[in-house]
Amino acid sequence: MSATLPATGPGADHPTVTADGTEPAASTTSSSTDADPGPDVWPSVRIATVRNALQPTERRVVDLVLDDVAAAVEATAQEIADRAGVARSSVIRTCQRLGYRGYPQLRVALARELALGAEPPAHPDTALGRVRTHVESLAATLQQITSVLSDEHVERAVTLCVGAGRVLATGNGLSSPLAADLALRLTAVGRPTECVADPIGQQIAAAQLTPADLCLVVSGSGASESSLRVARAGRAAGVPVVVLTSFVESPLTALADVALVVGPAAGSFRAELEHTSRVPHAIVLEAFVEVVADRLGERSRQVRSRVLDVLSTNLSD
Repeated sequence: MSATLPATGPGADHPTVTADGTEPAASTTSSSTDADPGPDVWPSVRIATVRNALQPTERRVVDLVLDDVAAAVEATAQEIADRAGVARSSVIRTCQRLGYRGYPQLRVALARELALGAEPPAHPDTALGRVRTHVESLAATLQQITSVLSDEHVERAVTLCVGAGRVLATGNGLSSPLAADLALRLTAVGRPTECVADPIGQQIAAAQLTPADLCLVVSGSGASESSLRVARAGRAAGVPVVVLTSFVESPLTALADVALVVGPAAGSFRAELEHTSRVPHAIVLEAFVEVVADRLGERSRQVRSRVLDVLSTNLSD
């Protein structure tokens, strides 16, 4: 099952453009794609989470826009088309794929993002100064990491986790430490969770789960072959599969019963590729564990008390 963005997200049906490349006339029947996306989701986040599902001409448009957002705000659809080497209709179609009626609405959203996401104060060009600049830039965009999550998907993921007989958490590459951390945190709040590090071992473990269990897969790209094989093994066994990923459409979300899509903290797809931050995923997973703990109620409180006892005996002066 593919993930979908809330309301006007890219997962909705795609509107069309007219033969001459202009926006179609307003319809008397409203639909999710006829309205602009809400201001809570920055266009750069929308682009980052759906870019891998766009057509080549659409990617050229969004890459040009993100390369110089300030210039894109001042440009017309035709100017963007000329710079990207595509037809004007391709620019409009790209905007509609992102959930906007046309390029004017995307320009407004980009201007809003520029205003709200102003650059943090510059620090001295020292090691500490650069660390502070990076941290402050990250902090300024953290509010966007949950902007493409839907309440329905999060609620179902929590319900499946709380009610499952067994829970298996898996991840590979940069997502492997996140899966291990997730398993440890869930276990520490009273939701025992298994984590297998070896990719083949993950597939073996997933194949032994039952429909009463849960397979959690963490994969930023949603295209890791090792993680895909785990998801396929789970589905073959009839196990619900919940994935945490960075893209609305990917091979992994197509296999998932529930896909939790986390927006990038980097602010753009290009920055996300260059730095491959897993900070957003770690934050969302930590919050997810807290919600699970709350649902477990007294059971979680008792386990946490015992965890503190264990920790106290392992601390030295």
